[in-house]
Amino acid sequence: MARSADFFSFLGLPRKLNLDMADLEQRYRALSRQFHPDYFYNAPAAERRASLEQSSYLNDAYRALKNPVSRIEYLLQVEGVAPKSAADSAKQVPPALLEEVFALNEELDDVRELRAGGAPADQWKARLERARTPIDTKRTEHESQLQQLAAQWDAAVDSGAPDEQRRKILQSLRERFLERNYITNLLAGIERELSQ
Repeated sequence: MARSADFFSFLGLPRKLNLDMADLEQRYRALSRQFHPDYFYNAPAAERRASLEQSSYLNDAYRALKNPVSRIEYLLQVEGVAPKSAADSAKQVPPALLEEVFALNEELDDVRELRAGGAPADQWKARLERARTPIDTKRTEHESQLQQLAAQWDAAVDSGAPDEQRRKILQSLRERFLERNYITNLLAGIERELSQ
């Protein structure tokens, strides 16, 4: 099997987002047995090296495809619409989140002032918990939107939809994915504040 194949085709799967996890596991185990370096210990050096590379690639493919979030990220990469880098995607606030980010940053500043002024922990922690609620709601909405877009993508793949239709779905997936990452970072910031 060619290492240059994308993870989906390497595992003999369609380039879809809703995968049968039992099937993925079965394919992974079958290929693991086929490529495992232990079966090549008496083989020439080139075959041993190829076995190691194939086994490593298989592990990378399995890790990427078994998790729904990393599967979306990988699909975006393969389709050429992924963010340039994690740093680039973290720098720009998605327009749909500007208001929430502004309100959260103000609340975090207020909480820091309260904490620095010696306010009781239960007072500022309660404010952080209230600030988390709309962000958690946004995350739930985004998870639902990602699932809907994944279903649209899979239907487009199954029907052989034109490239233009697929690109629209991929662009929407990319936007929701970037927003999801930003939401995750916002929630991580709240968690950091709560742990202080």
